[in-house]
Amino acid sequence: MIITKPAVKVQQGNLLLYTTAFTVEDLLTPGFYKVDKLDASSDSNGFQRVLDKTRAKRLADYLTAAWEDGEAFLPTSIFLATDKQITFDASAHTLSIDTEKVCPFNVVDGQHRVAGLILAAEHNPEIRKFQLTATIAVGLDEVAQMCHFLIVNTTQRPVDRAVEQQIIARLSAMTLTDDIPTLPKWIQRQVDKDDDRQALEITNYLNGQSDSPWYRKIRMANEGKDDENTINQKSFVQSIKSTILTGGHPIFGLPDSKTRCKAFMNYWRAVADLLVDPNSIEETVIFKTIGLELFNLVAHPVFNEALTAQNFKVEYLRSVLKRGLDNLPNDLLPIQHPDWWKRGQGASGVNKARVRQIASEIQKGLVAVKRVVGAVQL
Repeated sequence: MIITKPAVKVQQGNLLLYTTAFTVEDLLTPGFYKVDKLDASSDSNGFQRVLDKTRAKRLADYLTAAWEDGEAFLPTSIFLATDKQITFDASAHTLSIDTEKVCPFNVVDGQHRVAGLILAAEHNPEIRKFQLTATIAVGLDEVAQMCHFLIVNTTQRPVDRAVEQQIIARLSAMTLTDDIPTLPKWIQRQVDKDDDRQALEITNYLNGQSDSPWYRKIRMANEGKDDENTINQKSFVQSIKSTILTGGHPIFGLPDSKTRCKAFMNYWRAVADLLVDPNSIEETVIFKTIGLELFNLVAHPVFNEALTAQNFKVEYLRSVLKRGLDNLPNDLLPIQHPDWWKRGQGASGVNKARVRQIASEIQKGLVAVKRVVGAVQL
């Protein structure tokens, strides 16, 4: 069988490539391609990862839904290789593939896209018409193909998580006013949940207000590192999402997002007032992941009291937080002092599990003090 396709010839050093497009129908041609999988349990010469069926199905679900909306979109090229040569007509810009002599092509990169497309076509035969861009390397033996797999999968980086957060946040903001193309379900869920947008709103506010203790300390997406940066946007947003933007958090008792941002900034001003030495701010780890995680966890009971009192001013939040710190067990009392939070001191040796334990003790301290105060008032 001869398959003729429009193509472009590309020479990269000694590597001869052809760029073309195949339909899913082409991929379904018997013997058209193979995936040379690495099997760690045998002496296999394969190099490709074992197919992740869940990932392939997820892509198939997206393609099936998007096809119905006329928005199926899969722009990245798959990389095929063969140790044979293929006839190329330079004047007509066409590639002629004798499948009996050239195939199977080895899928060096893109096995999940191929599997997802074929699975989608099983559910909707019209998807057989879908065109997929392909780059074909010719005259490559098995060793060369393995090397190119390694190059492709170690030099290509996924989208930075901080950039992904920014994009999802923008999409979340656009859903009420603009038509959004059909998205893969896992992206659509993030857009619909809207927590990236809300977390970024808080992050931008704390990083941008000159009276915020986090002012310019957060390195935002695509920004170069600055000497003032102590944490990156990706980590900051993730912490907000996992500790603040949770069901039932008292911060949502505030009337609007601007008020929430201001209240959260006031909370962190209270933290800084109590635990940061203004003469050695650059030495504190309060504004690193350990401090962020700990006091974001503690914020819940503090905001509970503030919401009850309808008072989110710095002075009130500071008084509530101080009561919790003052009621800690004796072995944790040192964390009340700014020196404990300096680099190389007590906080520097604290791991994630310990952070949660300390946060739990502060929360217990707040609850215990609240009960005592309530009893006295009665």
